[in-house]
Formats: sequence, C-alpha cells, structure tokens
Amino acid sequence: MGQESTASITGRFEGRVALVTGASRGIGLAVARRIVQEGGRVCVTGRKQEGLDAAVAELGGDTAMAVAGSADDPEHQDATVAAVLEQFGSLDVLVNNTGINPSYGPLAQADLGALRKILEVNVLAALAWTRKAVAAGLGAPGGAVVNIASVAGLKPAAGIGFYGTSKAALIHLTQQLAAELAPDVRVNAVAPAVVRTRFAGALFEGREAEVAATYPLGRLGAPEDIGAAVAFLASDDASWITGQTLVVDGGLTLSGGI
Repeated sequence: MGQESTASITGRFEGRVALVTGASRGIGLAVARRIVQEGGRVCVTGRKQEGLDAAVAELGGDTAMAVAGSADDPEHQDATVAAVLEQFGSLDVLVNNTGINPSYGPLAQADLGALRKILEVNVLAALAWTRKAVAAGLGAPGGAVVNIASVAGLKPAAGIGFYGTSKAALIHLTQQLAAELAPDVRVNAVAPAVVRTRFAGALFEGREAEVAATYPLGRLGAPEDIGAAVAFLASDDASWITGQTLVVDGGLTLSGGI
C-alpha cells in the first residue's frame, strides 16, 4: 500500500466503536481515520487536548470523540472507557497504540527510572486498558484488541534496546491475553519497522533516503500502512486470527536487519 492510497473497503466497522490510545497524530490517528472511513466511530486519547481537538475536527464530531490524559493513569483509563460508553453506547475494538522511548543508548548506561516508565506505558498500560475494556463488555462477545508492537521487539536493535524489550513483552502479552480471553475477544499485534512519524524521527531525519535504501520495498512506512493492517486485524476479516503478530516492515527483516 502506498503512502497516498486511501481505503477502498467500506463498512467493515459499521455499528462498531473503537478506542485508540495515543491517537492525536501519527500511527494512532491513521488507525482512527481508517476505522472512521470504514463506517466506525472512534474515541482517541492523548496527552494534549489541542492535538486531540484537531484530530476530532478531521475525523468528524459525529463519529469521533477525545479524552485527554496520560495512558498509564488509571483515572484517565476509567474516565475514558466511561465516556465512550456514555457517548457511543458500546466498545468493540481497542487499539493500544501509545508508546514511549525516553531512553536511547546502551542499556549499561540507561537510567532505571526511565526504563520503568517505558514498561509502565508500553506494557502495563496496554494490559490495564485491555482489562478495563473487557470489563466494560468489549465486543460482548466478538471484541478485538490490537497492540502496536515493533520489529525492535523481535531482535536486538542498537540504541533502542529497552524500547525493544518492552515491545517483546507486549508481543508475549498479546499471546497470553489471546489465550486467556478467547473465544470472546481476539488479541493480536502489529509490529512495524520505521514509520515516517514524529515519534520515529530520530531514526531517519536527515538521512531518509539512506535508511529507506535498506528496505527491500524501497521506502519507509507510512502511518496509513499500519492503519490498514490494524483495521484488518480488528475486523471480521480476521475473525479466525488471534495471538498473532503481523510484521509490517517493507521487507526489512527479510535480510536480518531492523
């Protein structure tokens, strides 16, 4: 799927409601946009109200709502789930997209406090959102959870070692939750390589052509590439798929690189 392509399939999310964390921009917004394009309604979360307001304005006030807060804040999680049920009446899809990486460099030099925060946001928050969504009747049954992992969770990656460690934990959490929540809720993950977002900017800015040349498909990912993959896993088209991690990497891991 190219960077400029748009959804050609419509209606897969008619009558369904999705909650996407970390969705004021980048991958999260692309996921929310795809779900709305396919007939769904969506709640987006993020830390900054201004970004969320812009996202809702783009997505449409009738089909989108936003709640600002920190992804690992239990009160924010509770308030968001309650607001979704109050405004839209149900919750059918959860996309755990929020991720942070405040630590770069060798693990031997990493600040342990920063590493704990990575685990809180990238792993434990995903578990907490999932538990609360399920308690709120996610899908009831037929719900779907999609976690945004990373190819860095599949093998070591220079400079982002603990981010990768957290994503490896998220991949295993995906499998564990899939086993425990079946058959009522499916749980899958998407593992992107470098996607052209502000979050990943340090990995390609100023040398994008050089980085893209290492990908067999010759380009970095676009947020829309991940949005399409998430929409597939969250839809009934993937109704016999659970516990899986879909690698969306432009072929990067074919040659052993990440």
